Amino acid sequence: MWSAEMFEGHRARLRAVAYRMLGSASEADDAVQETWLRADRAGADGVENIAGWLTTIVGRVCLNLLRTRERRREDPLESRPADPVTDAVPEDETVLADSVGVALLVVLDRLSPAERLAFVLHDLFAVPFDEIAPLLEHSPAAVRQLASRARRRVRGDGPPPEGDPVRRRRAVEAFLAATRGGDFDALVGLLHPDVVLHADRFVVPTPEPITARGSGMVARGAMAATGRALFTGVALLDGSVGLVMAPHGRPALVLAFTFADDGRITGIEVVADRERLAALEIAPLED
Repeated sequence: MWSAEMFEGHRARLRAVAYRMLGSASEADDAVQETWLRADRAGADGVENIAGWLTTIVGRVCLNLLRTRERRREDPLESRPADPVTDAVPEDETVLADSVGVALLVVLDRLSPAERLAFVLHDLFAVPFDEIAPLLEHSPAAVRQLASRARRRVRGDGPPPEGDPVRRRRAVEAFLAATRGGDFDALVGLLHPDVVLHADRFVVPTPEPITARGSGMVARGAMAATGRALFTGVALLDGSVGLVMAPHGRPALVLAFTFADDGRITGIEVVADRERLAALEIAPLED
């Protein structure tokens, strides 16, 4: 018999689907609640696959929200201060972003609503194309094409990673971990003594770009920007390993790195200029 207890058994999966569709924990929770209301009104009599049925309902709810967002051309970051991380960020939101991958959220946000639905439901949650097709009012073959196009976007069309991607990824991950943890000594150890950091004027913001030189000064600057490590993850930036900060999947700034032969970081470019961010090819790194 259909019941609230039965629905609760599927809530975690539905929230996972909704978060990947919407990129916001609060919106995902709202979508799950709407899914419950719709499912409760419809009843589950005759439904053999409850999990699949609920997944298609939450998919339809999220698709409608994405289409409304697209029609209204909503861009929450445009109306926010230059440094959105000065706002309080729910811990649950940052944990979710880390578990999914910030770079993946960025790529998903750049897909059309139909592409996003096809990719998330099929590639991430194994929903068959013939079950997705009615949601989009497309044929299964057309949905397959949408998912394929989205998959290519997720994998990235840029050049292969430069240099030694594994070594550089470890260095960038260590830089992020040390910044989040406030570990000054670890940061200094990752930086070349003559490291140079350039930040464009939109990062702080300031009238002019900022330049910092030397491992001590750059590490102190990173320590002062610990809040920026929230919603930040490792990504490929035009084929190079870097960091992207993207609340709700919308890039707010990126850090591009250069390295010495010994793996230490010799240069950091921090970019918050929206035009430059929009032009960047951002892709998740494969495990």
